[in-house]
Amino acid sequence: MTESLRTTVSGAVTSRRAELATFLRVRRAELKPEDVGLRVPPGRRNTPGLRREEVAQISGVGVTWYTWLEQGRSITASAHVIDALARGLRLDQENHRHLRHLAGLPTPEPDQMPEGATPELTRLLAALVPAPACLLGQRFDFVAWNETFAALWDPGGLPEGRRNLMWLTFADPVHRRRWVDWDDRSRILLAQFRAAAGRHAGDARFNELIDALRAASPEFRALWPRYLVKQSITGPISIRHPTAGVIKLDVIELGVSAHPSLTLVVQIPVRAVDRKKLATLL
Repeated sequence: MTESLRTTVSGAVTSRRAELATFLRVRRAELKPEDVGLRVPPGRRNTPGLRREEVAQISGVGVTWYTWLEQGRSITASAHVIDALARGLRLDQENHRHLRHLAGLPTPEPDQMPEGATPELTRLLAALVPAPACLLGQRFDFVAWNETFAALWDPGGLPEGRRNLMWLTFADPVHRRRWVDWDDRSRILLAQFRAAAGRHAGDARFNELIDALRAASPEFRALWPRYLVKQSITGPISIRHPTAGVIKLDVIELGVSAHPSLTLVVQIPVRAVDRKKLATLL
């Protein structure tokens, strides 16, 4: 590591520690003892909000260690302690994720979060018509979709529990025939699914779906051991619709920051004729 790079990394770490210290002090000042179930003797308190020793008490961490954190000292914060502080300070999920980030830890995965579309996201999908658009969950399940996407792909027609992009691509014979370039596109999708499964190693729902895809698709079974990895499905696709013919689309993939378990996928018509063909499907 060069000296300039070492200096840059050191500066970034120092800045993050300072941010962590500020974040903890502000969150501590926002809480009163009664907010966290503490009884205090009557009389005037000089400290606005909770005292450091009170945060340490309700979080189950050492007072000295917590004080060093608020001072921005060079100490290592374990996930166990940071999560305990998040609970003690009554942080919501968004603030908990931010605390983890400032501590240099992976942000908590929303493994048990229900994956559903809010009214705002539903209106967004509708506003994108005639472009087909859907919301995918972290396991590539179809969470919601707009009218054009339904007309083109019919995810609601997939079996219950199998409304999933990988199932549509590998295990549904009707839909897989719609990919003009199925060989290339299926590998791209599988590579992104492989990367997502790696980030959720041990997830029971992922494992069940992988086993089902292995059993249902010889191609999936052959490709899975190759460990192809890709981080995005963005790129051009061509779809062969039984009545509209070939439609060329550009796939755009966008994260939903307010709902990190969801991904917005929009299929934008490339040519004016493609837009007209999509309109005929409505």
